[in-house]
Amino acid sequence: MGVTRRIFATGAATIPLIGSGFPRASAQNAAQDALLIGNNAVADPLELATDAYIYGYPLVTMEMTRRVLTNVVAPEGKSAPMGQFANLREYPDAKFRAVTAPNADTLYSSAFLDVGREPYILSIPNEDGRYFLMPMLSAWTNVFSVPGKRTTGTGPQTYFIAGPGWSGSVPSGAKLIQAPTSLVWIIGRTYCTGTPEDYKTVHALQDQYRLIPASAAATSYTPPAGQVDPGIDTKTAVREQVNNLDAATYFNLLAALMKDNPPALADGVAVAKMASLGIVSGRTFDPRGLTPSVREAVEQAPKQAISRIMGHMKTTGRHINGWTFTTDGGDYGKDYLQRALVTAVGLGCNLPQDAVYPLTTVDAAGRRLAGTSKYVMRFPAGELPPVDGFWSLTMYDANFFFVDNPLNRYTVSPRNNLQTNPDGSVDLFIQTESPGPQRESNWLPAPTGPFILMLRTYWPKDALLNGSWAPPPVTRGAGAAL
Repeated sequence: MGVTRRIFATGAATIPLIGSGFPRASAQNAAQDALLIGNNAVADPLELATDAYIYGYPLVTMEMTRRVLTNVVAPEGKSAPMGQFANLREYPDAKFRAVTAPNADTLYSSAFLDVGREPYILSIPNEDGRYFLMPMLSAWTNVFSVPGKRTTGTGPQTYFIAGPGWSGSVPSGAKLIQAPTSLVWIIGRTYCTGTPEDYKTVHALQDQYRLIPASAAATSYTPPAGQVDPGIDTKTAVREQVNNLDAATYFNLLAALMKDNPPALADGVAVAKMASLGIVSGRTFDPRGLTPSVREAVEQAPKQAISRIMGHMKTTGRHINGWTFTTDGGDYGKDYLQRALVTAVGLGCNLPQDAVYPLTTVDAAGRRLAGTSKYVMRFPAGELPPVDGFWSLTMYDANFFFVDNPLNRYTVSPRNNLQTNPDGSVDLFIQTESPGPQRESNWLPAPTGPFILMLRTYWPKDALLNGSWAPPPVTRGAGAAL
């Protein structure tokens, strides 16, 4: 049965798969089971529970992420209390292990807000032409607004971010952004070359990114100290924490979170499916109210769902010249499986109009990339990645961490003053040892073992989005001389 199969909900009545309260007499349980296994079967309970798990995966993951990243007294590193920015001040090096697939192109400014309690005012300074974006994610991981160079320019900007159902007056000079959920995650990114001079400039901009509760707009606001909960696990990866939740805990958390973070109206069928299992917004989920067969199915759902989520990686996205990438991130509609997969492997994904991230682990012949060989990635004349923002090629080891090298270089991009071949093409040299002084500007140092390449493209042009341009293959060989 597919994800879109409907439960029996025709007319004015919906036949539930649950009892009310605790298990009833065996005759009642038998009647419930007959709905599942007789000629008039309405749904496979394991399929229903698996679908419910997949549907709720982003919401549960966002909440667990919020708990971990806001469990501090004051901003430090990647963490900050609710309603405050955590500004990363420099790019990580090869020793960094806190987050996989780190970024060496933009400095992050991240904040979690509860706009259901009250609106927040976001102030952005004059960026003076610098590339930046401030994507705002709902609790379901959909990007619902993206102030930034692409959409709103680089001048000073002020936004009034309100929760679902809010009504009132917006301060003069501010633009209203109505969030679809109470929980909002701002994941700001500001371009930085990584030089001492540019770090100083970007730090000054980050210091001017301000969040103020609406009730404090007319005051000289000082953010309060955060409250630390010693019971929150800040060491174990969030994905591992979520995946280790038992079904009852997971679905109870999901039901509680849906009260302030309502599903989209278009999700009515998915919501009805969950309700048939007793997973209802704002209500306690009690598996003891299920028939034995349905309860067993619910208990098996996490393992089944996680397998389906991760298995989707093999079938999703575009595959060309050895590269894999998707333009289906940031706003998922009813594609709940894609939304769950991106949550699992790339939480905080941008809209494709803002960024696309082609990735490869193989060369042009399909062989695994490894430092035992030398590679060239050649862009024909006039065919560098088509972007209005910027692009870079990032090197990761097999675990998605930066690779130690003599230049402390983890990306190669036009800011390295790339050398051009006589015919106008550009070669990037991907290998463990320097290709020589004349080629070193085009060198991306590789580890001795297997590695992964990621092509970051910010503000991609239509050619990249519609597939008329694709990354060239990574070819094993010495390449052309400059």
